[in-house]
Amino acid sequence: MGSAAVLLCGLRPALRGLLWVACGTAGITAFSLLMDVITLMLGQGVDSKASAANKALAAVGAVLLAATARSDRRPAGPAVRAPSAAPPRVQLSAWAGTLAFVPYAAMKLVWASGGTFAGITGEEMLAVSERNGASRIFLTLESWGLDPTALLAALGVFLLWGLVRPWGQVFPRWTLFLRGRRVPRLLPLAPALLGAATLAPYGVVGVGYLALATAGPVTMRRGDFHSSGDALIVGWIGMVAFAVYGIALAIAARSYWLRSRPEQAVTKTWSRGS
Repeated sequence: MGSAAVLLCGLRPALRGLLWVACGTAGITAFSLLMDVITLMLGQGVDSKASAANKALAAVGAVLLAATARSDRRPAGPAVRAPSAAPPRVQLSAWAGTLAFVPYAAMKLVWASGGTFAGITGEEMLAVSERNGASRIFLTLESWGLDPTALLAALGVFLLWGLVRPWGQVFPRWTLFLRGRRVPRLLPLAPALLGAATLAPYGVVGVGYLALATAGPVTMRRGDFHSSGDALIVGWIGMVAFAVYGIALAIAARSYWLRSRPEQAVTKTWSRGS
């Protein structure tokens, strides 16, 4: 409908605003799509196939609405900017996102190696995963001492640094036959935007809930742990990691978007503002 309105009426400011509002609404609907994607990557089934499909369609709709809202922009020329590192403040946020995952990954690897953390042993945690329907891939990696979520955290950190370092714009030498080629902008931006839109609000809301649970107004359920205190410790480690990393990912994605724009697009932007 948005595209039809643009064709009939042209992309007027009011219509552009409505398109961005619809884009934001679709993005909210697609919230937690990343969790479903990770679940499928680990060979597990999602809670609701209909819900997962609805989130995927909402994500596609958000992209199409954003493209329609920007459809009056003239295409940029072939000129591209030289690869560059993000500003120091952006790289500082990348360090924060990286370090936030260290306690989380350490906790997961302690369990995967058979150790005990927050009152629960690795054997107990493996039994919990199996009881909750973990896939054979997940359980096999756990039996090898490799926690899949820790591995995904490492991939997330790799993505984060690819957004702030020059090698995220041009394939480096260690990529063999790809080296020297330009990295397609959407290759890092698509997972970065999806991850930021999911993890940042999830982590921030989770931190807020844990703060209330720590202060006393709400009660922390113990879940699979032996006490509410143990669940609270694990909750803080996880939610702080998701919140800080999600925010850092959003900052890095914005920086990458700006640094990887074609030079002519940047020139036109400045000429409009002058």
